[in-house]
Amino acid sequence: MATKICVLNFPTGKEYLERGSTERIRRLRRKSLETEERISGERAKIITEFYKNNKEMSIPVVRGKAFKYLMEKKSLYFDKDELIVGERGEAPKAVPTYPEVCCHSLEDLKMLNDREKVPYKVSEEVFELYEKEIIPFWEGKTIRDKIYAEMDEEWLKAYKAGIFTEFMEQRAPGHTVLDDKIYKYGMKDFIKKIDESIANLDFENDPFAFDKKEQLIGMRHAAEGLIIYAKRYSELLRKMAEEEIDEEKRAELLELSRICDKVPENKPDTFHEALQYYWFVHVGVISELNTWDAFNPGKLDRNLYPFYKKDIEEGRLTKERARELLECFWIKFNNQPAPPKVGVTAKESATYTDFAQINLGGVNEDGSSAINELTFLILDVIEEMRLLQPSTSIQVSKKSPDRFIKRALQIIKTGFGQPSIFNTDAVIQELLRQGKSIIDARNGGTSGCVEAGAFGKENYALTGYFNLVKVLEVTLNNGVDPLTGEKIGVETGDPREFKTFDELMNAFKKQLEYFVNVKLKGNRIIERIYAKYMPAPFLSILIDDCIEKGVDYNAGGARYNSLYVQGVGIGTITDSLSAIKYHVFDTKRFTMDELLMMLKANFKGYEKERLFLWNKTPKYGNDDDYADSIMRQIFETFFSLIDDRPTTKPGGKFRINMLPTTCHVYFGEVCGATPDGRFAHEPLSEGISPVQGCDRNGPTAVIKSAAKMDHVKTGGTLLNMKFSPSFLETEKGIDAVCSLIRSYFAMDGYHIQFNVISADVLKEAKKHPEQYRDLIVRVAGYSDYFCDLNDKLQDEIIRRTEHESM
Repeated sequence: MATKICVLNFPTGKEYLERGSTERIRRLRRKSLETEERISGERAKIITEFYKNNKEMSIPVVRGKAFKYLMEKKSLYFDKDELIVGERGEAPKAVPTYPEVCCHSLEDLKMLNDREKVPYKVSEEVFELYEKEIIPFWEGKTIRDKIYAEMDEEWLKAYKAGIFTEFMEQRAPGHTVLDDKIYKYGMKDFIKKIDESIANLDFENDPFAFDKKEQLIGMRHAAEGLIIYAKRYSELLRKMAEEEIDEEKRAELLELSRICDKVPENKPDTFHEALQYYWFVHVGVISELNTWDAFNPGKLDRNLYPFYKKDIEEGRLTKERARELLECFWIKFNNQPAPPKVGVTAKESATYTDFAQINLGGVNEDGSSAINELTFLILDVIEEMRLLQPSTSIQVSKKSPDRFIKRALQIIKTGFGQPSIFNTDAVIQELLRQGKSIIDARNGGTSGCVEAGAFGKENYALTGYFNLVKVLEVTLNNGVDPLTGEKIGVETGDPREFKTFDELMNAFKKQLEYFVNVKLKGNRIIERIYAKYMPAPFLSILIDDCIEKGVDYNAGGARYNSLYVQGVGIGTITDSLSAIKYHVFDTKRFTMDELLMMLKANFKGYEKERLFLWNKTPKYGNDDDYADSIMRQIFETFFSLIDDRPTTKPGGKFRINMLPTTCHVYFGEVCGATPDGRFAHEPLSEGISPVQGCDRNGPTAVIKSAAKMDHVKTGGTLLNMKFSPSFLETEKGIDAVCSLIRSYFAMDGYHIQFNVISADVLKEAKKHPEQYRDLIVRVAGYSDYFCDLNDKLQDEIIRRTEHESM
């Protein structure tokens, strides 16, 4: 059905095109878009109430019972148009808080309520609740409090200076993805497995048998909690049906009641049951903890296809009804804004997006293409719904047909920024290199922005971003942060005395090693804090092999355990070192002393010299080996300092990936001027993309430069490109971009995503936001409304090079 075009003027001042395959969907989508994001105090109140009255239990049992209590007490929301039920808060866009992890202050709440862009409205009742109950109880008891109490001076200095950020100081470990197990087992089956694991504990020979029993008991309570939550919905819907006079609506309510009575207690048998089961699980995961990356169903097309095919063949489902159900599913994701952050994390990640990424395509366990009829139906849904959440990706292998890529490009060319495009073959290579089995690797994929993992079997948490450019700045100042004058690093020598570029690189590597060690030491401490004080019994049910081991997800229960450090600014640091090598050591146009004076002055009085550095330096992104070889050297150093180092979990390893989300803006703010000609406090380069505006030889040169990085050594890289809309208007343009993607992936490139919009339109949107409320752009590993971005991020996106041709 064609999109119904109707401009809606909402109280929020935003305008959107009305979309949806049925009137029901158009109503639900309209409500989702017009509802304001607000802070809900309900979860905080329920959890605090539970903790006040339950102190004489082990921590895993407390966590399991707390989850069960929450599922018993949380409000049930139902809209008469819904075909899938369940919300994280008491209503759509009502965002709960997690005071046991990170307790917002009254100042935090005021900032969230008052900020001009991406606000979370906070009622007087929530302010009062926090002031009188939540803050007094949780002060000094949160995970965030425990982390800061344990961090040493070196960590605190580096963190405050912007050398790195730390995800887990206010959000629980996330970035895990579901496999297909919930489509095979109900919660009662998981409870049976838990009971069997308890029965098999060896108290005579296993010194940890008691701890395992407590963990398993907590998991049992959590499984029971989700069943209770669904049964409560079933009862609500049954009562509503009894009062409904419209026969068609009454039948619909009874069917929803039946589904909620069946799943998640039992495994699903129909397409509708499978979607509702997953959604109950999703609500469970994001209600238990504020995981970074809101969990996601992973290979949705592959997992749901057997239900779809069977229902179609047996006459229970039509393609049109399946589409309507999927559109309801999409709206559910859009109703769940990210839990609000505090402090510097709020500054570098101001978005409602919660990074749930749905994978389409890829391969089956036997290596064959996994693309099916449902894959293309979901692509239709993505195009029709045009919602920020969920984020979507296509997983392209050598066996994927070109029509799959071209169908995605037809959506991308509308300027939506979704889906992003991943190289399945590179993902599998990465997972195999990390020690996964071939089956687990093929069943894996990507989540969050770009991160690779073994779905349903791995805890792969992101630890935070790492500012490579700031490390160079500290190196050029012999261990001192020039912005504060404080010594935060190690003394690596006065750069004015370096005789060769290799001496500078050795100093940089020494500084980098110091800060990497500071970060990894901190992450090992944080890892143990979560293992001891914040188990996740519900999430543990869903991830192999937590039940079999009797060990929590946060304590090493998963089959695989990885901690990722995200490198940021590879383009900026490459061009900066290229400038030093070329102009100071090779051509000797400037002395090191002259260059350092320019940087200290932020190029004031040195505009001619700055432009020379900006325009006459070999730059990354132009297929120039002079610059690209420096990029490889930096990347290999970063990789070698981190990869395969042990975490505290059994078999756990640290890994790297290369992405910034929006942290390249924050990291740029804490960096002074750089040798590539960048002014102080301006954004750094994003992902593995070239510095904004410095890729001057076209898109083919960009992918050739980017492919010189060994992507298989990472857990994900992010490459952003921008094309003029006119280029993708024709089939010839679509074919050319498809070939570009194939070429990049043939060189083991990992990921690519596109903004298809002109810089002129973006400039107009910045000047007149009221006229462009529906303008969506690709930011990093996610899409967002351009007018909701801060000024620096808007400017950075505008500066990204726009390609008119290949």
